[in-house]
Amino acid sequence: MKKIVLILATIGILFSCDKGDETSFNTELIGNWKLIEILADPGDGSGTFFAVESNKIISFENNGIITSNGRLCDMSINSDNPTSGTYSISDLTLSSSGCSNPDYNYKFEQTGNKLIINYPCVEACQAKYQKQ
Repeated sequence: MKKIVLILATIGILFSCDKGDETSFNTELIGNWKLIEILADPGDGSGTFFAVESNKIISFENNGIITSNGRLCDMSINSDNPTSGTYSISDLTLSSSGCSNPDYNYKFEQTGNKLIINYPCVEACQAKYQKQ
């Protein structure tokens, strides 16, 4: 009888754990990220990231909102056109109604204090941000 109770308790604990949802965010992602590098492959696979001087900042809020002092939809280094949108932690995507294609989901990846956003190009187009 003790084994059955122990097994049922273990199963109950395992199924009661929340696997996460859109309100359960990676706390490392939340905050401000500054643009530091751009990659635009010339078409032969030889593209590498190069440093940029920019004041462009993107901010991930814990409610699924992303804001920027520049355009979220392109690799521009300018910080003179504020935009906002939403992001999904489960899909690792962001989108903005301010983009020319507001339904497009831009993929991103985060490793530690670096964040890379992928843009739609024939060859690789990416922007790298560093956590502030």
